[in-house]
Amino acid sequence: MRKNKLVAPVLKWVGGKRQLIEILSTLLPPKISSYSYCEPFVGGGALLFHLQPKKAFVNDINADLIRVYKVIKENVDELIGELKKYKNESDLFYRVRNLDRDIVKYNSLSEIEKAARILYLNKTCYNGLYRVNNSGEFNSPFGNYRNPNIVNEPVLRAVSNYFNSAEINFSSVDYAEILENIKKNVFVYLDPPYDPISETSNFTGYAKGGFSKEDQIRLRKNCDELDKRGIKFMLSNSATPFILEQYSAYKNITFVKAKRAINSDGNKRGDVDEVIIRNYE
Repeated sequence: MRKNKLVAPVLKWVGGKRQLIEILSTLLPPKISSYSYCEPFVGGGALLFHLQPKKAFVNDINADLIRVYKVIKENVDELIGELKKYKNESDLFYRVRNLDRDIVKYNSLSEIEKAARILYLNKTCYNGLYRVNNSGEFNSPFGNYRNPNIVNEPVLRAVSNYFNSAEINFSSVDYAEILENIKKNVFVYLDPPYDPISETSNFTGYAKGGFSKEDQIRLRKNCDELDKRGIKFMLSNSATPFILEQYSAYKNITFVKAKRAINSDGNKRGDVDEVIIRNYE
C-alpha cells in the first residue's frame, strides 16, 4: 500500500513523536512492513501514520481519543461538517469545554458531536494540551491563538482513507489486555505516559487516574513477558534513573533529545533527555 504524505496526526498530544520520527524509523526492525503493528498507547499516532501499516492494533485508555479515530474512519464527512460550525472564540470555547460538566447533556451528544468537540478543543486550547482533572473533565484553558486550523479537511480525509484501506483494530482498554492477546510477527511500539524528570514536570492528565511509578513497573514486567514470547518491542520514555534501572536488562538503548512544551512557563521549556529501549538488534 503506497504511503500518503497527508496521513498525519490530527491531534496535538503530550509527548507526540513527530519530531523524533527520523530517529525512530532508523531503530525499527528490518523488514518492518512484514509485521503487523501494535500501539497500546497510541496518543497522536505519529509513528502509526508515518508507517501506515496494512494491519494494526490501535489502543488508548483515553476513550475520547479512540472515539475521534473511529468517527474519522466511519463518518468523516459529517465530522467535517460539524467542525465547520465552530469559531475560535473564548466564550464558545468555554461553553463547549464545559459540556462534560453536565453528564446528561454530554450523553445526549452524538458520537460525531463528541469527536468534533475534542478536535475543536485540542486546536483552540492553550498549548494544544489535552488535560483532564480528577473527575475526568477537560480543563485546559482557551489558547488565544490568532488562526488555529480547526478544520484540516485534507488531513482528515487522508486519515479516513487510510483507516478504511487498512485493517485497523481500534480499542480503548488497559494496555496489558492488548499485549496479552497479540501473536508473534507483531511489532509493538510503546509510548506510555513518561516517568517525570521532576515533581513539577509530572504530567499524567491525559486520562483520569494518571500513570504512577507502580504503573511503570507493571509496564516493564509486561515488556519482559513480550521478550520471553519472542515479540519485538520498542519503548520510549524519559531517561530518568528509575526508568534506566527498570530496563537495565535490555542492551539496545538509545538516548535522544526532544523538545517538550508542557511547562506553562515558556522559559522552562526545552530539550529533555529521552530513551528508546528495544529488545532486538
